[in-house]
Amino acid sequence: MSELQLLPRPRELEQTGARLTLSNGVIQLASCPQELLFSAGTLEAAAASLGLTLRPSAAPGDGGVIVLAVDPEAMPHDQGYILEIDSEAARITGHDPAGVFYGAVTLRQLMANCGAELPELRIQDWPDFPARGVMLDISRDKVPTLDTLKSLVDKLAAVKLNQLQLYIEHTFAYPGHEVVWEKASPVTPAEILELDAYCRERFVELAPNQNSFGHLARWFKHKEYLHLAETAEGSEIHGRHLEPFSLCPTDPASIEFIKGLYGDFLPNFSSKLFNVGCDETWDVGQGRSKEICAEKGTTEVYLEFLLRIYELCRQHGRTMMFWGDIINRKPELISQLPRDVIALEWGYEASHPFDENGANFAASGIPFYVCPGTSSWNSVLGRTDNAIGNLLNAAENGLKHGACGYLITDWGDSGHWQYLPVSYLGFAWGAAYSWALASNREQDLAPALSLNLFQDPTGNTGKAAYKLGNNYKSGVICSNGSTLFHVLQTPLGQLQPAIELTQEGLDAARAHIHSGLELLAAGKSTAEDAELVKAEFRHNAEMLFHAIRLVLFKKKVAECGENNLAGLKASATELAAEMETLIARHRELWLARNRDGGLVDSAARFEARLDEYRNFPASAETG
Repeated sequence: MSELQLLPRPRELEQTGARLTLSNGVIQLASCPQELLFSAGTLEAAAASLGLTLRPSAAPGDGGVIVLAVDPEAMPHDQGYILEIDSEAARITGHDPAGVFYGAVTLRQLMANCGAELPELRIQDWPDFPARGVMLDISRDKVPTLDTLKSLVDKLAAVKLNQLQLYIEHTFAYPGHEVVWEKASPVTPAEILELDAYCRERFVELAPNQNSFGHLARWFKHKEYLHLAETAEGSEIHGRHLEPFSLCPTDPASIEFIKGLYGDFLPNFSSKLFNVGCDETWDVGQGRSKEICAEKGTTEVYLEFLLRIYELCRQHGRTMMFWGDIINRKPELISQLPRDVIALEWGYEASHPFDENGANFAASGIPFYVCPGTSSWNSVLGRTDNAIGNLLNAAENGLKHGACGYLITDWGDSGHWQYLPVSYLGFAWGAAYSWALASNREQDLAPALSLNLFQDPTGNTGKAAYKLGNNYKSGVICSNGSTLFHVLQTPLGQLQPAIELTQEGLDAARAHIHSGLELLAAGKSTAEDAELVKAEFRHNAEMLFHAIRLVLFKKKVAECGENNLAGLKASATELAAEMETLIARHRELWLARNRDGGLVDSAARFEARLDEYRNFPASAETG
């Protein structure tokens, strides 16, 4: 019997070697029929894909081919289930309706593995972390369509993830603030209400997320809001100019502004959680609050503003979640936080100190999540090994220090050039590690990713995603991104980091990507978007092939010197033609899953290189 590709792999699984042949019949809802009806419907659909007809029934006389029941005494763990398959039936007993749903998820995966010939087995399974979620950036710069978001929810639920956050800076249609979002194609209140209901049905909590302190540059670019900024002229942070970025924490108008947003935003969500953000407030203390920050301490002033936000959350009956990076600058202040908040301990490198920082929150009795990432952003095709190391580190130390949740972040920095399927690998490994770490730590999850998220039984699409994402290791490794990505983002006259890359490294990166594309071509996905997924991976690969050619061009520029560049004009023209094609295809693929808002900003980053190619050699002056 071939190995079952289950995602996540259950914590306890025993097989007998015999099989049950599914046939037409009944899915018996032995208890809580209304609460189990959706789970039954997912099994009904899975059976239909095998040519079988199963119909749900709560009648006690109907013997079920599949039996669903809730029995918290038989399964004492929240969200847990027992799945038993013998020669007569498949029986799922859950601690609660969520547990039955997760049992149904596993049974559907068994159908995908084995068809109607199911192995006789017994599974006992429950999660390590009660909250297991994904946070999707919909502010930099992609705002997915409602259909895309629903499809994503289906995928998350299919691997037992149970929380979704949509990271918002300016992309919610706040009434009265049209100037901020009118070109961003924002999500609307009606869409949030519809998505919230869709999530609840699938045991996914749609938790509201609105950054409420820093990361508000998209508001401050409009004169109507600039008076709220800490620094109206921007500031110099770590040698770089930062545009107006954070609210001034000492201005009473700042909290009134946030209060107004919450009143329009929060009523659209059924969740009692609320992620208020408040990360990376780099410019606080650099402008209007400089004097009081010098007197009290910048972190202390930050904490005072955070506690005002906490009071707003309480008024709305919400549990405040916040990013923990700023408070962890002074761990001694953590104890001043209320005990009914949830800190979000985030970090995206494999070596991030989840152990040390998690210990700080645990010692103060503050509930917290660990928040690793997919490593998709600033990379185009991902950073596979870093992502897996980061996700594992978070799970290990989250369990060690008693974290109550695990949130996989997927950001869109620098134009959100990576397409959504690039992030599936991070979702898959994070789902596995957060559900049952001990059972999944040593597993090769690429075949399970392929079958359960890409619907490719050959395993090749999952292997392709894994392979393509490791191209970043073939050159100079940098944090929070890949070197080839940064080559595409830097001006033509800036030779770093391109000239640091060796020919050997470039050849290895090219070979790595070609190998991944061969695996991709060999995949046989049955998903509705199978061809789109292939097109997205291929185009992201073409972006990096272009980056490799740009590196070689920059090396020639460096060799020639500024007075001998005319001979490279033909090469610049070729790069321009190639970039025109890349931009056109990027626009096309963007609109396949996303709204048009943000596309102009994303494409502008490519267009900056295109203009430089067209204006070569003047654009190559390094100054």
